[in-house]
Amino acid sequence: MRRLSFVMFVMLFSLIIFAYVNPNYVSPVVNVVDEAAPAVVKIEASVYSSTYIDPFIQEFFKRWFGDIPKQYQQKGTSLGSGFIFDKKGYILTNYHVVEKAEDIKVTLLDGSEFEAEYIGGDEELDIAIIKIDPKDKELPILEFGDSDNLKIGEWAIAIGNPLGFQHTVTLGVISATGRKIPKPDGSGYYTNLIQTDAAINPGNSGGPLLNIHGQVIGINTAIIAPSEAMNIGFAIPINTAKRFIESIITTGKAIKAFLGIYMQTVTPELQKALGLKVNKGVYIAQVIENSPAEKAGLKEGDVIIEVEGLSVTSASELASIIHNYTPGSKIKIKFDRKGKIHEIEVILGEATENNEDNIQAKEFVGIKVDEISDSDRETYQIPEKIKGVIVKESTNNYISKGYVIFRIAINGKTYDIENLTDWNNVVGNIKKGDYVAIFYYYKGATGIFSFGY
Repeated sequence: MRRLSFVMFVMLFSLIIFAYVNPNYVSPVVNVVDEAAPAVVKIEASVYSSTYIDPFIQEFFKRWFGDIPKQYQQKGTSLGSGFIFDKKGYILTNYHVVEKAEDIKVTLLDGSEFEAEYIGGDEELDIAIIKIDPKDKELPILEFGDSDNLKIGEWAIAIGNPLGFQHTVTLGVISATGRKIPKPDGSGYYTNLIQTDAAINPGNSGGPLLNIHGQVIGINTAIIAPSEAMNIGFAIPINTAKRFIESIITTGKAIKAFLGIYMQTVTPELQKALGLKVNKGVYIAQVIENSPAEKAGLKEGDVIIEVEGLSVTSASELASIIHNYTPGSKIKIKFDRKGKIHEIEVILGEATENNEDNIQAKEFVGIKVDEISDSDRETYQIPEKIKGVIVKESTNNYISKGYVIFRIAINGKTYDIENLTDWNNVVGNIKKGDYVAIFYYYKGATGIFSFGY
């Protein structure tokens, strides 16, 4: 009996002790959330989406006109997150959250609602800035951290609106840095991403990833499908976004850097054919005259294997990495030259735009075009000898972004297209009932898209 009493006494005494472990303890995460949450916003962007219409009519409009008229569409809502970074009302978010939005509503933690103005952004970087008018309201803001010095294993805190559940907080760690994932449309890669196991779900896009000091270290942007993996999320490093904030606010777009090379992904076949000493990397097929690459000493035949400590294995990946920087940025490039590894510093330039007269291009069958810039030639590997206009946006199923249109035939007569003036003159004279053929170049091949207008 005494023994049982003693055991019970020990158990009770233990419970009393445990009850007073960490008395008055407050998790540092609580402090972060208290400080940061008021500056995190819910974003509701109204966009047009297709409703059900007769499949024949739907295919007809998509095929010949590139888009479905708004009378056959309904307004839908894109839900996402963002955060205020300037007391004037500027908010950072993902481009895909507010892309083509008709109107944007922002809701703060205290329930305040604002109509937001789209300032600008960039699809490739998936960064956008919107703005609300605070009027007399003192807006809370978040402080930027330094994403270049993250340590694997340090705390990561995500705040956002997953599935519309406003101001949801999740906790994890930095799982990895320098990650790359392919874009859903296959147009390239998102590069140098932060990987975290803090739960990120649809609706978290555009929200902040914070460190334990409450500073923004990333913009939550993507997840691995739950059917494939759990708790693998990605964020754009905040240092990448910081480089482009000024240009987006002042010009509406991200002014990106330019290296100045034509390149090819090193494949086993290319390695054997050219006798290369490395089996992966990006082969320099040509260096553009007076480009940053030429000034730094890069030459035809070099194979770039690393940029700023990030390994590169494909041409599209290299282009994406370069476009994460602004003109004037200094980057270190490691390359192979005839079996010897070299490292140089390159000061990146700004890609010139050939449309010096700022001509407004006419839209035709859902195709929006522009002059071919140096950046376009580098991104899509368009040789200098190829003239024409480049497709910037297309809503039909035949001509895609990145195609170069160099000729148009109308009722048996052909017209060469070398610039926007040619394009406007030709498409401006196409009439209903004309038979049209569009000649295009893409990735070393040419094709023809023909139809009756």
